[in-house]
Amino acid sequence: MLHRWFFSVLTTVLIVLVVACSSPTPPTEFAPGGEIVSKAIALQLNQNSQRLSEQLNATSPQLEISQIAVKKLESILVENLPTYHLQGTYTLQLLLPRQKISQNQNKFDVYLQRQIQGQTWRLLRRDVRGTSEEIQWTSYLIE
Repeated sequence: MLHRWFFSVLTTVLIVLVVACSSPTPPTEFAPGGEIVSKAIALQLNQNSQRLSEQLNATSPQLEISQIAVKKLESILVENLPTYHLQGTYTLQLLLPRQKISQNQNKFDVYLQRQIQGQTWRLLRRDVRGTSEEIQWTSYLIE
């Protein structure tokens, strides 16, 4: 009888410790779909090409993203909101005024965060500022 009681108490304590020590992560079932990932990659590319186009005094090319293949999906919390770190490859078509260029197997690495209402997504970028131990993020609305 005493042995059974001791085993029950020990089991309860172990369960509490395991639950308390594990960090909560958002379920991967709520990860963004292909359309959101495509828009996030396009947003990232547009931001980079816009800076380059301004420096070269040229127009930004039109971009088409296709054949997205997610190779790695990790769910984390950033500012207590579900965030998904996705890595993989995609095909890019650049539509220039006089030609069309296609690039296969481009790598992507994005952090996508679902907002509180669950209706919108934001692209997160890590900010590297100084030697701060705390990670800073900049976010961009995905439209």
